[in-house]
Amino acid sequence: MAGFKLLLSQSRRLSLPHFSSSRFLSLHRSFSSSSSDSQSLPIQPVSYAPKPKDPPQPDQTLQSTPPEEGTRSTLSREDLRYVKDVPNISPISYPTRVAPLPEDRVGEERDQESEEMARESRKIQAESRAWRTPFRVAAEEEKVVIPFPMLIMPEKKNEKRPVLDLMDAIREVKGNAKANFDETVEAHVRLGIDQKRSELIVRGTMALPHGAKKEVKVAVFAEGADADDARAAGADIVGGVDLIEEIASTGKVDYDRCFSTHSFMKRLYKISKILNQHGLMPNPKQGTVTKDVTKAVKEAKQGQVKFRMDKTSIVHVGIGKVSLSEEFLRDNVGAFMNSLLLAKPAGLKKTSKYAGYVNSFHICSTMGPGFRVSIQSLSRAADHYSKVYLNA
Repeated sequence: MAGFKLLLSQSRRLSLPHFSSSRFLSLHRSFSSSSSDSQSLPIQPVSYAPKPKDPPQPDQTLQSTPPEEGTRSTLSREDLRYVKDVPNISPISYPTRVAPLPEDRVGEERDQESEEMARESRKIQAESRAWRTPFRVAAEEEKVVIPFPMLIMPEKKNEKRPVLDLMDAIREVKGNAKANFDETVEAHVRLGIDQKRSELIVRGTMALPHGAKKEVKVAVFAEGADADDARAAGADIVGGVDLIEEIASTGKVDYDRCFSTHSFMKRLYKISKILNQHGLMPNPKQGTVTKDVTKAVKEAKQGQVKFRMDKTSIVHVGIGKVSLSEEFLRDNVGAFMNSLLLAKPAGLKKTSKYAGYVNSFHICSTMGPGFRVSIQSLSRAADHYSKVYLNA
């Protein structure tokens, strides 16, 4: 009855023309009769077995053969067109590889590796023993406890060193000269002269009373009595116009010092270029143009030393060897200071002996540190030299 009502409602909604009232009555009778029959016949329940699940298959992007009837395919028709003739490919699985541990190795291989390691350790120990110092080996053999080295604080750059007396500075220089050769004692003097003024350049020569006895070859340009005096004093080469012509033609100069008289200076300009190349052109400021030829030759034979102010207004000169005694080095410093005062330019404004002329004086060895010397001790050394060697 419920089904009939449902069908009637559907027909009204659709407003179907071919369904007539008689037709509905006949349907009503049929449904009513069937409903009465159904009440007499019991309905038997039907149960269906659950569908078995497919076993899990390995991941395959392609199926080699088309699926059988009743099975579900994972490929489309277009994919099956390309894979239907492909042979069956079975999946391959490889076993996992694990690196062997040291204890898994064979006993012979393990023993061989241990022997190689022991041999290598013995080789390293032998090399370390070979590089040890004798002091360290002796200390290990005697089991001496080596103290921890003390830390030495570096000197500050801005820290000013004390000004020493000349004799104290000489002792410090000799104590710090630790090279394996006889070092030269050097003096470095900073002058209060403007290096831009060429007329104030300081230059000169000095004869060290205890200098190294070096053979010096001396040439003198002179004639007449001056030439005889030069030969008597020990000059190696003495000549006049003939010597000038010989140097101009050959261009060779084979002597260490060159002196000339005032009358020969005009003639020397002919060979001035050759003499200037060797630094031998006579100059009145250096004392190589002189009236006393005998004194000049004797001082040159004793071993005179040249000095000249550089571009930074500093004079550098060697005053002896470290092997000399302290008194000999003091005399050499006095000789240098006396020559430096004689070479003082006349155009310097300061009229004092040292003030404004000598700003600082340092003494050192070739490989050692420098020490500043007081001006008072330098003045005493110059006075001592003039009394002992010049006024004797």
